[in-house]
Amino acid sequence: MKILVIEDERKLAEYLRQGLAEEGYVVDLAHDGVDGLHLALEGSYNAILLDRMLPGLDGLALLTALRSQKSTPVLMLTALDRVEDRVAGLRGGADDYLVKPFAFSELVARLQALMRRAEPAREPVDATVLRLADLELDLLRRKATRGGQRLDLTAKEFLLLTLLLRRRGEVLSRTEIAEQVWDMNFDSETNVVEVAIRRLRGKLDVPFAQTLLHTVRGMGYVLEERVA
Repeated sequence: MKILVIEDERKLAEYLRQGLAEEGYVVDLAHDGVDGLHLALEGSYNAILLDRMLPGLDGLALLTALRSQKSTPVLMLTALDRVEDRVAGLRGGADDYLVKPFAFSELVARLQALMRRAEPAREPVDATVLRLADLELDLLRRKATRGGQRLDLTAKEFLLLTLLLRRRGEVLSRTEIAEQVWDMNFDSETNVVEVAIRRLRGKLDVPFAQTLLHTVRGMGYVLEERVA
């Protein structure tokens, strides 16, 4: 899951980046409205944290420009706590509004709620547990099991499995996986994706009779249940 943080207070922006990374998210930062709008329009994000007062381009103006092209969930952050300010943000296209200072736990909960509502129709909007065959992924408890047996995953492996399970049945390229999980521009000489897939497959498939994680030669990887 990938989050864009547009916040000109660099100390707060870094705090948010570190906190969200610990929660398993990939985070991009922008410190002014112009750069923020460029990233928001060009990148692929599950949600955006947007400061109301920004240099270069005001948060509301950025939101107006974004909404003309994309419907990415936006949680607006602001020190302005008047009712009319919150109303202006919501009417301008924000999906939720959080006044500074705020508790990080509340910010994460609001982000999760926004992203649940934005999930494709194939997932219930309140789903926090993803399933495929005998594989189960509990997003809140950060727990993965298969056939009732717990899978001992690293943070990156959990993030990779979450991406594959949310997009089950879709072939994901190495480039997209690298961007979504490692927040990196794909380098054809880098084998980080292959190594991670191999390690995940060793925990997810090797101990079990049915294979769920498949390689599509020349295209990428797909998580799906196949009939033998």
